[in-house]
Amino acid sequence: MYALAIDLGTTTLAASLVDCNSGLRLAISGALNPQRRFGADVISRLDVAFNSVALRQEMTTLIRVELRRIGEELCDSVGVAWDDVRSVSIAGNPAMQHILIGLDLKSLAFPPYRPLYTAGTELKAADLEWDGNADVYIFPMPGGFVGGDTVAFIYGAEPDEAALCLDMGTNGELALIAGETVWATSAAAGPAFEGGNLSCGMAALPGAISSVRIEGERLRLQIIGNGQPCGICGSGAIEAITELLRCNILEAGGRLRNPVEIESNLAARVIEYHGSNAFVLYRDAEHLIVLTQDDIRQLQLAKAAIRAGIDVLAERSRIHCNAFKQLILTGSFGAVIRAEWLKTIGIFDESMIQTTRFTPEGALVGVEKALMCGDGFGAVEELAHRFRVVPLSGTPLFETLFMSHIDFPPL
Repeated sequence: MYALAIDLGTTTLAASLVDCNSGLRLAISGALNPQRRFGADVISRLDVAFNSVALRQEMTTLIRVELRRIGEELCDSVGVAWDDVRSVSIAGNPAMQHILIGLDLKSLAFPPYRPLYTAGTELKAADLEWDGNADVYIFPMPGGFVGGDTVAFIYGAEPDEAALCLDMGTNGELALIAGETVWATSAAAGPAFEGGNLSCGMAALPGAISSVRIEGERLRLQIIGNGQPCGICGSGAIEAITELLRCNILEAGGRLRNPVEIESNLAARVIEYHGSNAFVLYRDAEHLIVLTQDDIRQLQLAKAAIRAGIDVLAERSRIHCNAFKQLILTGSFGAVIRAEWLKTIGIFDESMIQTTRFTPEGALVGVEKALMCGDGFGAVEELAHRFRVVPLSGTPLFETLFMSHIDFPPL
């Protein structure tokens, strides 16, 4: 008997096949969310889906077909028949889960931005237009922008008291543990941390630059799959910015300096690109991979939203950032993110980097754990009831903090 665990991300999808007898993961796979052509973020897709029944149905069909394809691919890779998959569990943000199930979106698209219901959903494979007779469990959705993926992440991570759990994906979910209460929010970070909305951005797939280091006047790149680079993923972009700041090529305000302002030979890597400065990461006869001024602005907006969200949760829970005992980080960056990078760009304080651990498959691990628990997802439901969701949109404190965190901190 086998089970399929799925992390339904806005930008990327991850799935694993688990042996229910041993509890072992047999195979894992990932792909881009095929809905991305309808918009890079949740708000864009909600707008498209709400205003067109036909496009909403297309989005539903697209994701159902893709998840089924990934599931069959996993089964084929280890010689398991699809009909032997008896249990499937899926965790995603509320918009992705609503579209997957085919729910009405009005409650999410308009104030007060709440899911149609908050408890987990039990379905059969046929309800998703899949073959087989598997039971399907969709994770609970505590709030309009805090969904099953956050619940799964917390469930799998088992955080301690005063722990901050941070998913730096497109939806930017944050949760802070304070006694029996899980204070949670979602900061609309956008897809920049996952390589989306960047001029040469891509998901953490083969060909993505995942690491950028400046050694003297030379660049040292790491490429996923060790082949020719064809884009840059989130971890590469974040490290590139930390290196540009360190080398004084990028100002704290986010401006890429002009070549005449750069004393080293790295000045030759700053070019004019579509009317503004860009830093050349890689160039050959076929490819030009750059980090543009606009890319840097996108990452500034994303990091300011995340940091302001952290500060709002700290204020609401009355746990100061310096008192965080644990910081658990996840996201589809493409490489292990060093806490020092996040301090350099202004998301973490010095006190945070000492207690940080990175979990690359946070939500997926939680889904797998719930499938193997054998309690009918009772512990997951209990955890979801502990959530208290803090809205950020229109909150004066968040807006003030957001503006204060736009710049990079001085080195």
